[in-house]
Amino acid sequence: MTQIQERQNYVHFHGAPSKGKILMVASSPSVSKQTGWPIGFWIAELTHPLRVFQEAGYEVELVSTEGGKLEMDSYSNPTDPSGYSAHDVISLGYMQKPEFNAMLENTKKLTAVNPADFDAIFLVGGQGPMYTFRGNEELEKLFVAFYEAGKPSAAVCHSTTLLLEAKKSNGELLVAGKTWTGFADAEEEFADQAVGMKIQPYRIENEARKIKGTTFKVSAPFASYAIKDGNLITGQQQNSGAAAAEMVVEMLTK
Repeated sequence: MTQIQERQNYVHFHGAPSKGKILMVASSPSVSKQTGWPIGFWIAELTHPLRVFQEAGYEVELVSTEGGKLEMDSYSNPTDPSGYSAHDVISLGYMQKPEFNAMLENTKKLTAVNPADFDAIFLVGGQGPMYTFRGNEELEKLFVAFYEAGKPSAAVCHSTTLLLEAKKSNGELLVAGKTWTGFADAEEEFADQAVGMKIQPYRIENEARKIKGTTFKVSAPFASYAIKDGNLITGQQQNSGAAAAEMVVEMLTK
């Protein structure tokens, strides 16, 4: 039996971990077949975990599904006229850093890295993963390599769509027997009503609950919520990235 850990509140991690390297994976730009909008990664799901990792002394490398320049979902941009993410001062701060913007300009494709060079993997969410992560055999192989090596393997928000199909080397679903979370149906409903249309082609919670032998849990809509089950770490949505990242750091420092 693995010990299941849940976290609902942000707790800042203070410590002096040994040096290590963490791989973060984001979606390359895409276009939603549902809305026709350009989509990409959600910046808070990159910057908030990145802050946790960097403050804990870890080096981070960002790669993407196709390589090249990345684009954030516009609603996640704190300077967007919608004001949807205007509160996100962490992302706003990172956007002032030349080295952060350079990181987004030219990413490696995920197949160009060696899992052995990293201590953990963290999948960044956003709308893009709904099209670029699910069924992505290259990403499944990469994530499973970390998981089966016993390394912290984390995914947040819509990036957890990968777990709907990812299988271990024995052919069993990675989430078999696991408790995990991801973007909730109630959160999808809120987003759909806010824009007056169905945004996503499917809902992660709805699909996850069809899988026998796994437990999918959600907290209150848009509350910080992360689950650690063994070395699988998942966060519910954009407000859960820091909590999931702290679980990664805690696992690495034990």
